Amino acid sequence: MKLLMLGGTEFVGRAVTEAALARGHEVTVFHRGRHEPPAGALSLRGDRAAEGGLAALADGTWDVVVDTWSGAPVAVRDAARLLAGRAERYVYVSSRSVYPHPTPPEADERAPLVDGSPDATGEVDYPQAKRGGELAAVREFGEDRALLVRAGLILGPWENIGRLPWWLARAARGGDMLAPGPRDLGVQYIDCRDLAQWILDAAQDGLGGAYNLVSPVGHATMGSLLDACVRVTGGRAVPRWTDPEPILAAGIEPWMQLPVWIPPGELHDTIHATTVAKAVAAGLRCRPVEETVADTWAWLRSIGGTAPQRPDRPRLGLDPETEAKVLAR
Repeated sequence: MKLLMLGGTEFVGRAVTEAALARGHEVTVFHRGRHEPPAGALSLRGDRAAEGGLAALADGTWDVVVDTWSGAPVAVRDAARLLAGRAERYVYVSSRSVYPHPTPPEADERAPLVDGSPDATGEVDYPQAKRGGELAAVREFGEDRALLVRAGLILGPWENIGRLPWWLARAARGGDMLAPGPRDLGVQYIDCRDLAQWILDAAQDGLGGAYNLVSPVGHATMGSLLDACVRVTGGRAVPRWTDPEPILAAGIEPWMQLPVWIPPGELHDTIHATTVAKAVAAGLRCRPVEETVADTWAWLRSIGGTAPQRPDRPRLGLDPETEAKVLAR
């Protein structure tokens, strides 16, 4: 295939670009120039948020466009409109955030959606931004040619959000480590490389419409995730499994201060109990959590141990002093 990657130098975009190149596809990466695209990709420069920023895309034809934009939907609208007559398919990497909270665990892609506008500009909340992006892709390409990939929590190499890298750094530091329970609490995520492989397969198969993309229920738990973090970092940390109540009583914020973790309840079911039967039927395959953790640790070590951080996202993690206070109780 000839693939146009809007982005393609960081995290999910890079995973898609790497996977496409490995399959022998011709990949063009349209990016702002802050990071170099993977070797073998063609490079076009431009800032889609700036006036005239799409000029580099004025010519060319592609089989598939992949877009991970999460800002104002107007950027998706303008790119899709420009490319609608010169590309066969538009893949928009959206988010399960387009479903309002709480969402029942049995809900599938037909669940209610948040409001959004493909013409929205300026500062737009994340759920509305992603929904607006979906609407823009569908409006310009049609339901059959627009593939909406509603990803859940994404982990793996090149992560620039700070969730798994924080846990790996904490485990590497060693000592007693606050492990938020229950130990067997289910965790749903998608390795960025499995997400990339599914996107490429779906594009080649000509799929359209919406798909929830995250590992099936039962794929991983907080226990299997943190055990893997401890093991790959040398076993210096000792997980101290702690019930949710004392953690919450200490004012610790789930998801933000203890990344990935959400205590049992409606929000946990919304984030970590998603129905993915449609994606599984369309070929979704998820590698073991131990492989995701090990490969992310290897990548972190290869870049000096410090993960990149997206400037538009807050830093995550729990400070050692607060952790020590909870463990002391």
